[in-house]
Amino acid sequence: MTPTRYAFVKANWHSDIVDRALEGFCELIPASQVDVFDVPGAFEMPLLARDLASTGNYAAVACAALVVDGGIYRHDFVAQAVVDGLMRAGLDSGVPVLSVSLTPHHFQETPHHMAIYSEHFVTKGREAAQAALIIGKARAAVAA
Repeated sequence: MTPTRYAFVKANWHSDIVDRALEGFCELIPASQVDVFDVPGAFEMPLLARDLASTGNYAAVACAALVVDGGIYRHDFVAQAVVDGLMRAGLDSGVPVLSVSLTPHHFQETPHHMAIYSEHFVTKGREAAQAALIIGKARAAVAA
């Protein structure tokens, strides 16, 4: 039996923007089929994604975060570690783990940037839902 539930993990840093990805995700996948989990930041997402994927309860796990360049090299390390960890969680568990993480180099907490990234997260959430549905169909076809 293929799971019909989806997990959505969101980082709390810049939650006013990141939460918008869930809105986009739920435009295609009903909110009643989505379990939502909050983590402190992007760095904590891969571990929880792996744990959720390993339960076998989810068709896919989507993870959303905004990793901003604060002017120090840590931004690059965090972004790479998150992407690598999410990919590993999916490969190790056999469940699609999708990244809805953005790493802008020129983010500032201005009304202009807040509006741009808030809207972009809706789009990215919608794209993650599309990816979850498409990969689910493709894997079902391969298994048949």
